[in-house]
Amino acid sequence: MNRIEQTEDGLLILTDTASGSQVSVVPVRAFPFSDPEHGISLVDSQGHERWWIADLAQLETGQRKLLEAALAEREFMPTVQAITHVSSYSTPSTWQVETDRGATGLVLKGEEDIRRLPDGRLVISSVNGIQYLVADPAGLDRASKRRLDRFL
Repeated sequence: MNRIEQTEDGLLILTDTASGSQVSVVPVRAFPFSDPEHGISLVDSQGHERWWIADLAQLETGQRKLLEAALAEREFMPTVQAITHVSSYSTPSTWQVETDRGATGLVLKGEEDIRRLPDGRLVISSVNGIQYLVADPAGLDRASKRRLDRFL
């Protein structure tokens, strides 16, 4: 049996209760968009999988909440609520957007950095590595939809 704990400095520690061995781990979702509650891998600093969690619901409540908090911190993804300005309709272009975390700017390197998910949501990857979610493209205001449509 394995157990997850968090140190005072925020590291996740995986303990193998049978052997007593401990290792620092990072949680990674196998399917972050299509099935976020299933397929969680805990990997060590070398990228080796130390524990596969098929279903978060299998964990006791405290362990699950700890893992969900670590995943939320790792998977920072603001949700775009409006696109207020686009510098150019050719790429690269700088976008000014309103998100659920406030106003910000992002640089779109190419149209291929806008990915459509099977359920209709969009993920926009900026050049600095931050991914932005457009949860409901059709629900954006008219001006935002017009700006976005130029890149789709």
